[in-house]
Amino acid sequence: MRKTENNNMRRLLTAVAALAVTLASALNVSCGGAETVSVKQAIGREKNVVTPQLNHNDEQRLKYFFLEAVSQQNKGNYDAAFDLLSHCLTINPNAAEVYFTIASYYSELGRDSMAMQSMERAAVLSPKNDRYIERLAISYINTGNIDKATDTYERLYTNDRGRTDVLGMLVQLYNQKKDYDKMLNTLERLEQVDGSSEQITLMKMHAYSMKGDKKAEFNALKQLADKYPNDLNYRVMMGNWLLKNGREDEALDEYDAVLEQEPDNVSAQMSMLDYYKRLGEDSLAQVTVERMLMSDKTQPADKIQLIRKVVDENERIGAGSMEVIRLFNKILAEPQTTPEMLQLYAGYLKLKEYPQDSIDAVLERVLDIAPDEAGARMQLIQSAWMRQNFDRVIDLSRQAQQYNPDEPTFYYFMAMAYNQKDDLDEALEAARRGVAAGSEQTNKDFMSDLYGLMGEIYHEKGMEKETFAAYDSCLIWNSENIGCLNNYAYYLSLTGEGLEKAEQMSRKTVKAEPANGIYLDTYAWILFMQGRYDEAKIYIEQALKNYDTPSADVMEHAGDIFWKCGEKDAAVDYWQQAVDAGGSNSILKKKLKQKKYLEK
Repeated sequence: MRKTENNNMRRLLTAVAALAVTLASALNVSCGGAETVSVKQAIGREKNVVTPQLNHNDEQRLKYFFLEAVSQQNKGNYDAAFDLLSHCLTINPNAAEVYFTIASYYSELGRDSMAMQSMERAAVLSPKNDRYIERLAISYINTGNIDKATDTYERLYTNDRGRTDVLGMLVQLYNQKKDYDKMLNTLERLEQVDGSSEQITLMKMHAYSMKGDKKAEFNALKQLADKYPNDLNYRVMMGNWLLKNGREDEALDEYDAVLEQEPDNVSAQMSMLDYYKRLGEDSLAQVTVERMLMSDKTQPADKIQLIRKVVDENERIGAGSMEVIRLFNKILAEPQTTPEMLQLYAGYLKLKEYPQDSIDAVLERVLDIAPDEAGARMQLIQSAWMRQNFDRVIDLSRQAQQYNPDEPTFYYFMAMAYNQKDDLDEALEAARRGVAAGSEQTNKDFMSDLYGLMGEIYHEKGMEKETFAAYDSCLIWNSENIGCLNNYAYYLSLTGEGLEKAEQMSRKTVKAEPANGIYLDTYAWILFMQGRYDEAKIYIEQALKNYDTPSADVMEHAGDIFWKCGEKDAAVDYWQQAVDAGGSNSILKKKLKQKKYLEK
């Protein structure tokens, strides 16, 4: 399939190259007149576009070949489609629809200049076709030609004065060009169609502000407030503008007027906070904060926004956490119907490095309100895991599976906890259910780890076939899962089979983590099993250097390797260290007693 696609692309490139010269000349000639007609002149109706009339036979031929080109394009036969489009231009070099279609081919091939010329040609030949003109305008934007894009959108608007989307684009373009007079003119045109709105007013205010016309900026806002006297948010906005521009007394008048009508107006109260801070009235600001936080008129989302503001300010000035904690406790002393405030409090306690027990108590309250809140339960599981409270991990994971049955993470932690308790049957059952809960949307690295855990459990149960099958699945999800590669390679080497495969997997782990004693030991042992004793010695020495306290198995491996390398005294010494480290298998003891290497 890939070979076919490459051949198609090669033929298409050849066809494009063959047509390039023809198009280059065609794109630069006039359309029947003595003088070339530009895009601006054509779509602006400044000059008429004159094209020769085709006879009936040529019209039918053009239609046939163009439709066949579209058909071939839909089938994925792009080289054939392009050849047919090229033929269309030999029939009629002024076919706008052909130029428009060819432009897309040039774009796909990265021939931006030719694509642009083809679209311009289509627009000149069909100046009333809004689709062509709009596509051309977008292309101008994409290539950074803002002046031409602006001019083209203006002429597109001339074709249809009801298109507010075009006016919206023009507003952005004039803003980008910093032509604020034309931006204001366009906003007024938009207002004539859609009527005044907060969004339009804010954009007008921005334009006036950039021009430095503060009077006009304020008047635009005042007109909106006067037009909608029952919408107090506009009066709050007026107050905010006045406060920002140093007119504090007038700002206060606006806020007071709003609060007289709506004492619990959140926007006005939030603005009053800024007012108090501007005047240095910290005590009044604090009273306002507490009143809003404790009011049942303040929506939960507004309370969250407010407490975040308090936390951010507290962090900015480097104040202690006691005042913030006091506010949280005061809020949370009241019944909570949603978990967001509790979650925010838990996050704050974690930020301030409070004891984990204090954080866990808050997370427990989160679950009382929202038992399906997976994030809070996961934090509790991690906390219990750090304390090695595996029964608690199991209990929390079991509860989570009732509310979040499709989340494999909870099965994974349950399996690990059972594994720590040496309850392999329960661990395996939990891992199997976790795998079943996974989907294509599940994180691939996580699914790989879950299968890796299954492999470990199968190995501990002595189920060799199932162990390797689980590891195969693990590597399907993530072929670079280093932990899995190490375990797979080591267990495979213990069978004495597949040593080449084991060596390749183990080599990957050593390359990824060259200072990992576990991976170095595995690689050394596989080399030993292959009879590559001198190489094995190099890696076992590196492994020993990178272990704080080598295990009995590692020390026994070292003894075996050194024996095969002819260093018998060192081998016996390593076997003795293996026994001292807790090694108790009968072969090890016999090797030490007889002071010679014995096959297992």
